[in-house]
Amino acid sequence: MPRERGEKVVATNRRARHEYAIEKTYEAGLVLTGTEVKSLREGRANLSDGYAYIDGGEAYLDAVHIPEYSQGHWANHSSKRTRKLLLHKQEIIKLSHAISAGGYTLIPLKLYFADGRAKVEIAVAKGKREYEKRQTIREREDKREAERAMRSRNRLGD
Repeated sequence: MPRERGEKVVATNRRARHEYAIEKTYEAGLVLTGTEVKSLREGRANLSDGYAYIDGGEAYLDAVHIPEYSQGHWANHSSKRTRKLLLHKQEIIKLSHAISAGGYTLIPLKLYFADGRAKVEIAVAKGKREYEKRQTIREREDKREAERAMRSRNRLGD
């Protein structure tokens, strides 16, 4: 029986949804050291430069910044080390096929604790072009403007 219940989000990669078209997401466990877990429990991590890759039938997470634990000593972890991802063999095979198809990459979207265990949500994503980014922003602004107009119309009708 885990001591913690539910999900506690440590870090999200907000830039990823802007720069990439997300195809499919996967939940993966992380192999961490003790000071990394303590640093994450303090809510300190940065996913913005991170990416995942598959090498030799195993998945790894690289360039994710988990700062050194403030009360750690000489055995503290390095902040940008490569961390192994815990996935099922079939998931790793699916991910490797998706990446080898070309144009796709693995990016971390969210780092969180689920029932006390550190998890990362990774996505198979394709990079957006500049005009696609502008189109996404325009659609979001149009939707926001339409909702604002509906709210004002509803207030006038009351």
